[in-house]
Amino acid sequence: MPSNNGTDGPWGGQAPRPPDMEKIIRELQDRLRRLMPSGGSFGGLIIVAILLTGMIAWTSYYTVPSDSVAVVQRFGKYVNEVPPGLHFKIPLGVDTATIVPVKRQLKQEFGFATPGASDAFQRPRERDAKRETEMVTGDLNAALVEWVIQYRISDPVKFLFEVREPSETLRYVSESVMREVVGDRTVDEVITIGRQEIESEALIKMQALSTKYAMGISIDQVQLKNINPPLPVQESFNEVNQAQQEKEKLINEARRDYNKVIPLAEGEKDQRIREADGYRLKRINEAEGDASRFVALFAEYSKAPEVTRRRIYIETLQDVLPGIRSKIILDEEARGILPFLNVEGQKGPLP
Repeated sequence: MPSNNGTDGPWGGQAPRPPDMEKIIRELQDRLRRLMPSGGSFGGLIIVAILLTGMIAWTSYYTVPSDSVAVVQRFGKYVNEVPPGLHFKIPLGVDTATIVPVKRQLKQEFGFATPGASDAFQRPRERDAKRETEMVTGDLNAALVEWVIQYRISDPVKFLFEVREPSETLRYVSESVMREVVGDRTVDEVITIGRQEIESEALIKMQALSTKYAMGISIDQVQLKNINPPLPVQESFNEVNQAQQEKEKLINEARRDYNKVIPLAEGEKDQRIREADGYRLKRINEAEGDASRFVALFAEYSKAPEVTRRRIYIETLQDVLPGIRSKIILDEEARGILPFLNVEGQKGPLP
């Protein structure tokens, strides 16, 4: 960027030529002769000397910002790099200092432009904006691709002297690489699932070409912005995307219902199986217990049949009698029992 003392930036085109001091002095002398009376040439020379001294003092220093370095040239030949701060140089165009922002992250935009950008190479030219975005994918479909690259100047000397117009060259490199990467993929990959892979591959290839061409540039990031089909087919493409989204929506709803119903059914199935296994084990254990009890009872019966029979009879009565509401016990030798009319079961009046 140009400074207030005649230094150049790498984006300002060619460095301005040093002023023609003889022409300036001659013009000043002519003006002074016209303004001053005859015999005043000595005073005019003093004024010219003062002006010349001021110009020398004005062009003998320069300031380098904190995020930049200055590349000093003497009669056009590279001398050295100067760190940030206030510095002095040989005036009157002998030394020129070009400010290079090595610590600032720069960017270039393709297919769109940020308003107010100071870098002439950040935004595309109006005639190139549409052309840069028009690309053909690997399945022979067209797409409009917009992207941004962010980079830094890693080597100021290579950036200024190895390649003519390095910023413009970087635009051509970026466009070439992006067309190559997009051309290796289908339009669906470019628009949907392949964006991150495209960015990573483009970054690697751009950096490789920048290093090969000795541009003195380090590329930090490649970021895809808007990717759309061409305007004539955009409406149809949007309909296809909507249909695909609707398809994915229905699939997700079906999976949700599946995940809701199937695990429930499987849980009920496992519960039924466990209940059946528990009932099976219960019945087996009860049967085995009954069999063991019967075997033990039979063994006791074999030892004392009458006692065992009597005990079984009493135990049976203990189980049966509690469930009987009315109990009538008769002696086997009783005779002439008078029966009573059972009035508890009569619903109507007696006859």
